[in-house]
Amino acid sequence: MVRGASIIGSPVALNMGTPFPPGTPLYAANDNRPAREVMTVTVRRKLDKSGLVVKIKVPVEEYTGVAVATSISEDGELSSAIELIHPNSDLTYRVYEEKGNTNVVAEWQNWGKKLRLPLYIRAGDGNLIAYSQNVDGLMVGEQSGRRMLGPDIDRRTRFARRRKPGEKRA
Repeated sequence: MVRGASIIGSPVALNMGTPFPPGTPLYAANDNRPAREVMTVTVRRKLDKSGLVVKIKVPVEEYTGVAVATSISEDGELSSAIELIHPNSDLTYRVYEEKGNTNVVAEWQNWGKKLRLPLYIRAGDGNLIAYSQNVDGLMVGEQSGRRMLGPDIDRRTRFARRRKPGEKRA
């Protein structure tokens, strides 16, 4: 018997011999969720006139990026924060805060990678600056494909691609 296998047509999944409750979503432990599952962010806002607290569920696809911001208080204490950026500034959501900046860069890049959103840096005036790892105009870490794609394959053979073309004679 294979561990973690499910029986076709049965609501029971076998995992070390104990059945899961019906309706429990089963997915890989490495956080690769099924495509039909929608991740949402729940934003709580207090209405101005009534004072009522409202919960709004916003799909992650509506957010445009992950921004990091640092600020220095009047006491000289550094604080850092990570926010999910939404086109409507009322739905921008702060996901992480810390005093200092020891873990903020790792958290910021992790949020961007997990949610597949671009990274931004919030400047002192509130504007967002796109983050990219450029050194003298070259992207660091980007790799170009080594193999030719379908339309380009027929241009030269595999062995001819390794050879240098000869010089023309007059």
